[in-house]
Amino acid sequence: MATKTPGTKHRIYTTSVARVYPYYIAKAEKKGRTKAEVDAIVCWLTGYTQRQFDSHLKKETDFETFFKEAPRPNPARKLIKGLICGIRVEEIAEPTMREIRTLDKLVDELAKGKTMEKILRS
Repeated sequence: MATKTPGTKHRIYTTSVARVYPYYIAKAEKKGRTKAEVDAIVCWLTGYTQRQFDSHLKKETDFETFFKEAPRPNPARKLIKGLICGIRVEEIAEPTMREIRTLDKLVDELAKGKTMEKILRS
């Protein structure tokens, strides 16, 4: 694993959401879920409308900007807990990384068969 120089950002910050998005869709569809459900999760988490989200995909907005510009981050996102990539989401101190890992966790829950009501903490 490459070491990070102090003060440098993880490369996921500068990766476009559009580049990772197909993997979210593939993970969901492989388990019988839909693109519409992935989109609903993203919009629920960030407060983007579908049109705004589609615009960010088209512009290839990076993850850092995508979460920084989120119009209405859902307050219920703080309820999301558990492991993703061996790390507890609730223990991630850096805000942007926590948002990214929260999205990963939600897509993972979708792929594992949880209902949308449980995923969206409704």
